[in-house]
Amino acid sequence: MAAPTTPRITRRNLLIGGGAGVGLIVAWGLWPRRYGVNLAAAEGESIFGPYLKIGADGQVTVAVPQAEHGQGVYTALPQIVADELGADWRTVAVEAAPINPLYANPLAAGILFGDALALLPAATRAAHAERTALMLTAGSTSIRRFEAPLREAGAAARVLLCKAAARGWGGDWRSCGTADGFVVMGDRRERFGVLAAAAAQESLPGGELPYRIGEEKRLVGTAQPRLDAPAKVDGSATFAADVRRPGMVFASIRQGPIGDTRLLSVDKAAADAVPGVVSVVETDRWVAAAGTTWWAANRAVDAMAPRFETHGLVDDASIATALDTALAGEGARVHEAGDIDAAFAGGRTQTATYRVGAALHGAIEPTSATAEWNDGTLTLWMPTQAPTLARAAAARAIGISEKQVVLHPAIAGGSFGANLDHRVAEQAAVLARKLEKPVQLSWSRGEDCLADRYRAPAAARMTARLGRGGAIMGWRAQIAAPRTGRDLARLLLGGDVAASLAMALPGDRGDAMATDGAVPAYGIPNLAVDHHPAELGLPAGWWRSGAHSYTAFFTECFLDELAGFAGMEAHSFRIAMLGGDVALARCLSTVATMGGWQGGVPGSAQGIACHRMRGSAIACMAEAHIGDDQRVKVDRLVVAVDCGRVINPDLVRQQIEGGLLFGMAMATGASTGFEANLPNVRGFGGLNLPRLADSPEIMIEIVDSDADPGGVSELAVPVVAPAIANALHAATGRRYRSLPLLG
Repeated sequence: MAAPTTPRITRRNLLIGGGAGVGLIVAWGLWPRRYGVNLAAAEGESIFGPYLKIGADGQVTVAVPQAEHGQGVYTALPQIVADELGADWRTVAVEAAPINPLYANPLAAGILFGDALALLPAATRAAHAERTALMLTAGSTSIRRFEAPLREAGAAARVLLCKAAARGWGGDWRSCGTADGFVVMGDRRERFGVLAAAAAQESLPGGELPYRIGEEKRLVGTAQPRLDAPAKVDGSATFAADVRRPGMVFASIRQGPIGDTRLLSVDKAAADAVPGVVSVVETDRWVAAAGTTWWAANRAVDAMAPRFETHGLVDDASIATALDTALAGEGARVHEAGDIDAAFAGGRTQTATYRVGAALHGAIEPTSATAEWNDGTLTLWMPTQAPTLARAAAARAIGISEKQVVLHPAIAGGSFGANLDHRVAEQAAVLARKLEKPVQLSWSRGEDCLADRYRAPAAARMTARLGRGGAIMGWRAQIAAPRTGRDLARLLLGGDVAASLAMALPGDRGDAMATDGAVPAYGIPNLAVDHHPAELGLPAGWWRSGAHSYTAFFTECFLDELAGFAGMEAHSFRIAMLGGDVALARCLSTVATMGGWQGGVPGSAQGIACHRMRGSAIACMAEAHIGDDQRVKVDRLVVAVDCGRVINPDLVRQQIEGGLLFGMAMATGASTGFEANLPNVRGFGGLNLPRLADSPEIMIEIVDSDADPGGVSELAVPVVAPAIANALHAATGRRYRSLPLLG
């Protein structure tokens, strides 16, 4: 596998102060560009902009530029278009959008790569995602990024259909309406399919697009059935491992341990002795076997007993030492309000230290990709949350142009951030080129654990001072964690010139991604958040909800402790500090009422927590205890969510339920330790994941709101662990300050 290339940056390139480098970046960022639509139309289909096609048979096909990995974007995004168009939901279909700057996601790019680009001028940052066609699915951004253009797409197509119908009827198009896949004017009506070809030749009127009005026959806000569900139920859905090509072979792989690793030797004779093995391919960092079946290839990899040379020790002790050293050292301030030093001066403070372990992704679908090299073109089938980056990585790996790579995005069986990683694209490309035949590469479950890009371990020292009446006068969060934002950018952005130049510019404001979510939602007058960079030796990865998964734990557990010091009930303590945050206060009050909150008194086994992220608010009440088997038992989770205007309430409920169980898994397991540069966990059996019998009673209330949509897919993950930890304190009298809780 070819290592990501980084443009060579010298002091001369940057002219000491970065002047020339910045000037070039600014010019690049502001240079105007236009992008054409590259949707492919089948026979009888008419294209209406970058998001929509209508067939002569009346089928409405929506091009979705986001990866479907269970969160429901293949339903929610088409639902926005269909609602504004006036389509019949039964005629709506979906396809993956092709790579195009029109589908760039600057909102997700800001979340993932904001640290890497932080020192660039604002105009350049804003244009970067579009210029590099950064199509990204991450950070609960799908609805927030694409609602507006999809609504516009539906409105534009509706106007064109109305104009075509009115022209035939000799009427005014503004007198037309649409519903159930028909254009209607008085007692006249015509199907979209009949009008589509003529409508595509019409032009839009000047001025603002008119949107549909009225509440009748609307799709947005209703629980429409998922478009991807039937194929997943009957088995016809095509995942990357379902692809079949003539003459295809199947491959398994073994990669080196964490760190600076080099392959030393393999026993090829042992591999050749396995029936069905076709070939063995070696690189500096991995070895793969190809066979007529994946089972044969995987047995061959095991039989080869690969030996690697690795420099630099990574184990539990080295990680703990690195976190402790970071906390003891200087931190970079990433957020401040008021005067924290003055607030702490001469007063008594409360301090607590928290830790979280590395978290694995644990998606149900193992990492997989299918590749075919034919006549100078590489074709890839794979699930990816970053198709542009995966295509570029595959091209670099075998030394070809990105234009020679065709990537077909597949639906994913989970991911939780794992499919941002593009190593499997590089590996599959190398195998297809060397073997000169189609190859389907699938990592084993053990390989998925061994080569995961983990959610990094972190530690925090939380300090606060209480004033009269229990009010928090000062709050400081010191968080030790790797420079996740910069590390992730280096891994994923590869040869991106702007990012490389930006990261080479002088100046360090800490790593915002590593501390994301650490600023409490409460009205605290004196506040500071410091990032203490820790060099752990682990590769960076994006994990569902990012740093929020641990910063919410630090904040909400410490807040519960402060409520105890103040002699106040935990719910009232929070409500008193929320100030004007009506949404979060309403969520807290709702769960207290729904759940029968008893004040978190000793013996109640109840805990509460709340959090804000991605424009949404959530509160969770948990009931939990330690069972006779000394495992955490979660009995009930009660949740209230305010995520703004809802496109499909069933999808919101599904994502909150899934997020609660995902967060519960993080609280009780989903983690690994390390020994000799290898994780201790090699499969689902070692993750202590909750099973069906462990699933608690779940109650969810979606708060009505007319606000702009907020993020949902990650929202429930961070709030569960602190709610459970606080419940366990009420049940046992002991504070739980580490994740996993009994780890």
